Amino acid sequence: MTAQAQLDPEQTETMTVREAIRQALREEMERDEDVYIMGEDVGLFGGVLEVTGDLFEEFGEERVRDTPIAEAGFMGAATGAAATGTRPVVELMFSDFMGVSMEQIMNQMAKMRYMFGGKTEMPVTVRTTEGGGMGAASQHSGTVHAWIAHFPGLKAVAPGTAASAKGLTKAAIRSDDPVFVFENKMIYEQQGAVPTDEDFTVPIGEASVEQEGDDVTVVATQRLVGESLDVAEGMTGDIDVEVIDARSLYPLDTDTIVESVEKTGRLVVADESPLSYGIHAEVAARVQEEAFFSLDAPIQRVGTPDTHMPFSPPLEQEVLPDGDEVQNAIERIT
Repeated sequence: MTAQAQLDPEQTETMTVREAIRQALREEMERDEDVYIMGEDVGLFGGVLEVTGDLFEEFGEERVRDTPIAEAGFMGAATGAAATGTRPVVELMFSDFMGVSMEQIMNQMAKMRYMFGGKTEMPVTVRTTEGGGMGAASQHSGTVHAWIAHFPGLKAVAPGTAASAKGLTKAAIRSDDPVFVFENKMIYEQQGAVPTDEDFTVPIGEASVEQEGDDVTVVATQRLVGESLDVAEGMTGDIDVEVIDARSLYPLDTDTIVESVEKTGRLVVADESPLSYGIHAEVAARVQEEAFFSLDAPIQRVGTPDTHMPFSPPLEQEVLPDGDEVQNAIERIT
Protein backbone atom coordinates (compact mmCIF):
# COMPACT_ATOMS: atom_id res chain seq x y z
CA MET A 1 0.00 0.00 0.00
CA THR A 2 1.35 3.42 -0.90
CA ALA A 3 1.90 6.20 1.64
CA GLN A 4 -0.94 8.30 0.27
CA ALA A 5 -3.32 5.35 0.32
CA GLN A 6 -2.68 4.95 4.05
CA LEU A 7 -3.94 8.47 4.79
CA ASP A 8 -7.62 8.84 5.69
CA PRO A 9 -8.97 11.72 3.54
CA GLU A 10 -11.37 12.69 6.33
CA GLN A 11 -8.44 13.20 8.71
CA THR A 12 -6.20 15.21 6.41
CA GLU A 13 -6.05 18.66 4.90
CA THR A 14 -4.24 19.88 1.84
CA MET A 15 -1.37 22.25 2.53
CA THR A 16 2.02 23.24 1.20
CA VAL A 17 5.30 21.89 2.51
CA ARG A 18 5.95 25.32 4.05
CA GLU A 19 2.59 25.27 5.86
CA ALA A 20 3.16 21.67 7.01
CA ILE A 21 6.49 22.55 8.62
CA ARG A 22 5.03 25.65 10.28
CA GLN A 23 2.12 23.61 11.62
CA ALA A 24 4.57 21.05 13.03
CA LEU A 25 6.53 23.80 14.79
CA ARG A 26 3.35 25.36 16.19
CA GLU A 27 1.99 22.06 17.48
CA GLU A 28 5.24 21.09 19.17
CA MET A 29 5.62 24.53 20.79
CA GLU A 30 2.07 24.26 22.12
CA ARG A 31 2.72 20.72 23.36
CA ASP A 32 6.02 21.40 25.11
CA GLU A 33 7.07 24.74 26.60
CA ASP A 34 10.73 23.69 26.38
CA VAL A 35 10.56 23.89 22.57
CA TYR A 36 11.67 27.19 21.07
CA ILE A 37 13.02 28.49 17.76
CA MET A 38 16.23 30.40 17.15
CA GLY A 39 18.03 31.63 14.06
CA GLU A 40 18.56 34.53 11.68
CA ASP A 41 15.36 36.42 10.77
CA VAL A 42 13.06 33.75 12.20
CA GLY A 43 11.13 36.27 14.34
CA LEU A 44 9.77 39.56 13.06
CA PHE A 45 10.73 38.76 9.48
CA GLY A 46 9.09 35.31 9.59
CA GLY A 47 12.05 33.48 8.11
CA VAL A 48 13.98 34.26 4.95
CA LEU A 49 11.79 31.74 3.11
CA GLU A 50 8.73 32.51 5.28
CA VAL A 51 8.60 29.17 7.08
CA THR A 52 8.31 30.50 10.63
CA GLY A 53 5.72 33.03 9.45
CA ASP A 54 3.60 34.43 12.29
CA LEU A 55 4.99 32.21 15.05
CA PHE A 56 6.74 35.25 16.55
CA GLU A 57 3.36 36.95 17.07
CA GLU A 58 1.91 33.77 18.57
CA PHE A 59 4.72 32.83 20.97
CA GLY A 60 6.74 36.01 21.51
CA GLU A 61 10.42 36.81 21.44
CA GLU A 62 11.35 34.42 24.24
CA ARG A 63 10.36 31.41 22.16
CA VAL A 64 11.04 32.69 18.65
CA ARG A 65 14.47 34.24 18.97
CA ASP A 66 16.26 36.25 16.31
CA THR A 67 20.00 35.72 16.47
CA PRO A 68 22.98 37.67 15.17
CA ILE A 69 24.62 36.57 11.91
CA ALA A 70 26.87 34.22 13.86
CA GLU A 71 26.18 30.60 12.95
CA ALA A 72 28.94 29.17 15.13
CA GLY A 73 27.63 31.18 18.07
CA PHE A 74 23.99 30.19 17.93
CA MET A 75 24.78 26.57 17.00
CA GLY A 76 26.96 26.39 20.09
CA ALA A 77 24.27 28.06 22.18
CA ALA A 78 21.72 25.50 20.98
CA THR A 79 24.08 22.65 21.84
CA GLY A 80 24.54 23.93 25.38
CA ALA A 81 20.83 24.62 25.80
CA ALA A 82 19.91 21.10 24.65
CA ALA A 83 22.46 19.56 27.01
CA THR A 84 20.85 21.40 29.93
CA GLY A 85 17.28 20.35 29.27
CA THR A 86 15.55 22.48 26.62
CA ARG A 87 14.60 21.58 23.03
CA PRO A 88 15.91 24.26 20.68
CA VAL A 89 14.93 24.28 17.01
CA VAL A 90 17.65 26.05 15.08
CA GLU A 91 17.02 27.49 11.63
CA LEU A 92 20.24 27.61 9.64
CA MET A 93 19.26 29.91 6.79
CA PHE A 94 21.12 27.99 4.05
CA SER A 95 22.89 24.67 4.40
CA ASP A 96 25.99 26.20 2.79
CA PHE A 97 26.52 28.04 6.08
CA MET A 98 27.04 24.70 7.82
CA GLY A 99 30.76 25.14 7.34
CA VAL A 100 30.82 28.15 9.65
CA SER A 101 29.47 26.07 12.52
CA MET A 102 31.05 22.66 11.87
CA GLU A 103 33.20 22.76 15.02
CA GLN A 104 30.07 23.04 17.16
CA ILE A 105 28.27 20.39 15.10
CA MET A 106 30.88 17.67 14.62
CA ASN A 107 32.91 18.05 17.82
CA GLN A 108 30.28 19.15 20.33
CA MET A 109 26.72 18.37 19.25
CA ALA A 110 27.56 15.01 17.65
CA LYS A 111 29.94 13.78 20.36
CA MET A 112 28.77 15.19 23.67
CA ARG A 113 26.31 12.46 24.57
CA TYR A 114 28.88 9.78 23.71
CA MET A 115 31.73 11.48 25.58
CA PHE A 116 29.57 11.97 28.67
CA GLY A 117 28.77 8.26 28.74
CA GLY A 118 25.11 8.84 27.93
CA LYS A 119 24.55 11.01 31.01
CA THR A 120 23.30 13.93 28.93
CA GLU A 121 20.81 14.09 26.09
CA MET A 122 21.08 16.29 23.01
CA PRO A 123 17.50 17.12 21.87
CA VAL A 124 18.37 19.77 19.29
CA THR A 125 16.73 20.08 15.86
CA VAL A 126 18.48 21.92 13.05
CA ARG A 127 16.30 22.97 10.11
CA THR A 128 18.06 24.15 6.99
CA THR A 129 17.29 24.78 3.33
CA GLU A 130 19.30 23.45 0.44
CA GLY A 131 19.31 22.90 -3.30
CA GLY A 132 19.37 24.96 -6.47
CA GLY A 133 16.69 26.42 -8.69
CA MET A 134 16.31 29.94 -7.30
CA GLY A 135 19.28 31.53 -9.02
CA ALA A 136 20.84 32.08 -5.61
CA ALA A 137 24.40 31.17 -6.74
CA SER A 138 26.92 28.79 -5.23
CA GLN A 139 26.98 29.94 -1.60
CA HIS A 140 23.20 29.64 -1.22
CA SER A 141 22.39 26.57 -3.35
CA GLY A 142 24.45 23.73 -1.98
CA THR A 143 23.23 20.28 -0.98
CA VAL A 144 25.25 19.00 1.96
CA HIS A 145 23.06 16.43 3.71
CA ALA A 146 25.62 13.68 3.03
CA TRP A 147 28.04 15.50 5.38
CA ILE A 148 25.68 15.20 8.32
CA ALA A 149 24.58 11.65 7.50
CA HIS A 150 28.26 10.69 7.65
CA PHE A 151 28.90 11.84 11.25
CA PRO A 152 28.15 9.33 14.05
CA GLY A 153 25.87 10.88 16.66
CA LEU A 154 23.78 12.89 14.19
CA LYS A 155 20.57 11.98 12.37
CA ALA A 156 19.61 13.43 8.98
CA VAL A 157 16.21 13.55 7.30
CA ALA A 158 15.16 15.05 3.96
CA PRO A 159 11.39 15.03 3.30
CA GLY A 160 9.95 14.94 -0.20
CA THR A 161 6.24 15.50 0.58
CA ALA A 162 4.16 17.78 2.79
CA ALA A 163 3.11 14.89 5.04
CA SER A 164 6.70 13.76 5.49
CA ALA A 165 7.79 17.32 6.17
CA LYS A 166 5.34 17.67 9.01
CA GLY A 167 5.85 14.20 10.47
CA LEU A 168 9.64 14.29 10.34
CA THR A 169 9.84 17.78 11.83
CA LYS A 170 7.72 16.68 14.79
CA ALA A 171 9.71 13.48 15.22
CA ALA A 172 12.96 15.46 15.13
CA ILE A 173 11.79 17.84 17.85
CA ARG A 174 10.72 14.94 20.07
CA SER A 175 13.99 13.06 19.58
CA ASP A 176 16.59 13.08 22.34
CA ASP A 177 19.35 13.03 19.71
CA PRO A 178 20.37 15.84 17.35
CA VAL A 179 18.39 15.71 14.10
CA PHE A 180 19.05 17.77 10.97
CA VAL A 181 16.01 18.41 8.76
CA PHE A 182 17.05 19.27 5.21
CA GLU A 183 14.32 21.15 3.32
CA ASN A 184 14.64 21.59 -0.43
CA LYS A 185 13.73 25.21 -1.06
CA MET A 186 12.05 24.47 -4.40
CA ILE A 187 9.26 22.34 -2.86
CA TYR A 188 7.99 24.77 -0.23
CA GLU A 189 4.96 25.51 -2.44
CA GLN A 190 4.33 21.85 -3.27
CA GLN A 191 0.97 20.73 -1.91
CA GLY A 192 -0.15 17.45 -0.42
CA ALA A 193 -2.49 15.75 2.03
CA VAL A 194 -1.29 16.13 5.62
CA PRO A 195 -2.80 14.41 8.69
CA THR A 196 -4.49 16.81 11.09
CA ASP A 197 -3.76 14.60 14.10
CA GLU A 198 -1.44 16.55 16.40
CA ASP A 199 0.25 13.30 17.40
CA PHE A 200 1.09 12.38 13.80
CA THR A 201 4.80 11.79 13.35
CA VAL A 202 6.97 10.01 10.78
CA PRO A 203 9.43 7.64 12.45
CA ILE A 204 13.03 8.61 11.76
CA GLY A 205 14.61 5.73 9.84
CA GLU A 206 11.50 4.74 7.91
CA ALA A 207 11.19 5.20 4.13
CA SER A 208 7.87 5.59 2.33
CA VAL A 209 6.67 3.74 -0.76
CA GLU A 210 4.89 6.58 -2.58
CA GLN A 211 3.93 4.48 -5.60
CA GLU A 212 4.05 0.73 -6.05
CA GLY A 213 5.51 -0.91 -9.16
CA ASP A 214 7.05 -4.13 -10.44
CA ASP A 215 9.66 -3.22 -13.06
CA VAL A 216 12.10 -0.76 -11.48
CA THR A 217 12.66 0.90 -8.09
CA VAL A 218 13.41 4.61 -7.87
CA VAL A 219 14.72 5.75 -4.48
CA ALA A 220 14.44 9.54 -4.42
CA THR A 221 14.78 12.43 -2.00
CA GLN A 222 13.28 15.90 -1.64
CA ARG A 223 12.36 17.56 -4.97
CA LEU A 224 13.18 14.45 -6.95
CA VAL A 225 10.41 12.49 -5.22
CA GLY A 226 7.79 14.58 -7.02
CA GLU A 227 9.77 14.50 -10.26
CA SER A 228 10.02 10.71 -10.04
CA LEU A 229 6.30 10.34 -9.35
CA ASP A 230 5.53 12.41 -12.45
CA VAL A 231 7.82 10.19 -14.50
CA ALA A 232 6.21 7.05 -13.08
CA GLU A 233 2.75 8.35 -13.97
CA GLY A 234 3.86 9.17 -17.50
CA MET A 235 5.33 5.71 -18.02
CA THR A 236 2.22 3.84 -16.86
CA GLY A 237 1.46 1.07 -19.31
CA ASP A 238 5.05 0.81 -20.50
CA ILE A 239 7.21 0.48 -17.40
CA ASP A 240 5.82 -0.09 -13.91
CA VAL A 241 7.85 2.16 -11.58
CA GLU A 242 8.00 1.88 -7.80
CA VAL A 243 8.89 5.21 -6.18
CA ILE A 244 10.32 5.34 -2.66
CA ASP A 245 10.81 8.56 -0.70
CA ALA A 246 13.91 7.74 1.34
CA ARG A 247 12.92 10.49 3.84
CA SER A 248 15.52 9.44 6.40
CA LEU A 249 19.15 9.53 5.24
CA TYR A 250 20.60 8.42 8.56
CA PRO A 251 19.38 6.08 9.76
CA LEU A 252 18.55 4.72 6.29
CA ASP A 253 15.67 2.28 5.83
CA THR A 254 17.65 -0.38 4.02
CA ASP A 255 14.99 -3.05 4.53
CA THR A 256 12.29 -1.20 2.54
CA ILE A 257 14.70 -0.46 -0.30
CA VAL A 258 16.05 -4.02 -0.47
CA GLU A 259 12.56 -5.52 -0.38
CA SER A 260 11.59 -3.35 -3.33
CA VAL A 261 14.70 -4.23 -5.35
CA GLU A 262 14.15 -7.93 -4.69
CA LYS A 263 10.77 -7.45 -6.37
CA THR A 264 11.77 -5.22 -9.30
CA GLY A 265 15.36 -6.27 -9.97
CA ARG A 266 16.38 -2.74 -10.94
CA LEU A 267 17.33 0.41 -9.03
CA VAL A 268 17.69 4.12 -9.75
CA VAL A 269 18.83 6.44 -6.94
CA ALA A 270 17.91 10.11 -7.43
CA ASP A 271 19.28 12.73 -5.05
CA GLU A 272 20.12 16.38 -5.72
CA SER A 273 23.69 16.27 -4.50
CA PRO A 274 27.10 15.70 -6.14
CA LEU A 275 27.39 12.15 -7.42
CA SER A 276 30.73 11.35 -5.80
CA TYR A 277 30.74 9.89 -2.25
CA GLY A 278 27.09 10.70 -1.58
CA ILE A 279 23.72 9.22 -0.69
CA HIS A 280 23.58 7.55 -4.12
CA ALA A 281 26.70 5.55 -3.32
CA GLU A 282 25.48 4.55 0.14
CA VAL A 283 22.14 3.24 -1.15
CA ALA A 284 23.87 1.43 -4.00
CA ALA A 285 26.42 -0.17 -1.65
CA ARG A 286 23.77 -1.44 0.74
CA VAL A 287 21.68 -2.90 -2.08
CA GLN A 288 24.71 -4.66 -3.57
CA GLU A 289 25.57 -6.08 -0.15
CA GLU A 290 22.07 -7.36 0.58
CA ALA A 291 20.35 -7.88 -2.80
CA PHE A 292 23.13 -8.36 -5.36
CA PHE A 293 21.67 -11.53 -6.81
CA SER A 294 18.28 -9.83 -7.28
CA LEU A 295 19.73 -7.17 -9.57
CA ASP A 296 19.06 -7.64 -13.28
CA ALA A 297 20.88 -4.48 -14.38
CA PRO A 298 23.50 -2.02 -13.11
CA ILE A 299 22.33 0.48 -10.49
CA GLN A 300 21.83 3.96 -11.94
CA ARG A 301 22.52 7.29 -10.18
CA VAL A 302 20.85 10.64 -10.85
CA GLY A 303 22.36 13.71 -9.21
CA THR A 304 24.37 16.85 -9.78
CA PRO A 305 27.81 16.71 -11.37
CA ASP A 306 30.78 17.36 -9.10
CA THR A 307 30.63 21.10 -9.48
CA HIS A 308 29.34 24.19 -7.69
CA MET A 309 25.88 25.54 -8.53
CA PRO A 310 26.12 28.19 -11.27
CA PHE A 311 24.48 31.60 -10.92
CA SER A 312 23.53 31.69 -14.63
CA PRO A 313 19.93 30.37 -14.92
CA PRO A 314 20.61 28.29 -18.07
CA LEU A 315 23.71 26.75 -16.52
CA GLU A 316 21.89 26.13 -13.24
CA GLN A 317 19.17 24.21 -15.06
CA GLU A 318 21.83 22.25 -16.92
CA VAL A 319 23.40 21.17 -13.63
CA LEU A 320 20.20 20.37 -11.72
CA PRO A 321 18.88 16.80 -12.04
CA ASP A 322 15.26 16.49 -13.14
CA GLY A 323 12.57 14.09 -14.24
CA ASP A 324 14.07 13.67 -17.70
CA GLU A 325 17.26 12.33 -16.16
CA VAL A 326 15.25 9.96 -13.96
CA GLN A 327 13.37 8.70 -17.01
CA ASN A 328 16.58 8.26 -18.99
CA ALA A 329 18.09 6.25 -16.14
CA ILE A 330 15.00 4.04 -15.98
CA GLU A 331 15.05 3.45 -19.72
CA ARG A 332 18.76 2.52 -19.68
CA ILE A 333 18.06 -0.52 -17.50
CA THR A 334 14.61 -1.68 -18.63
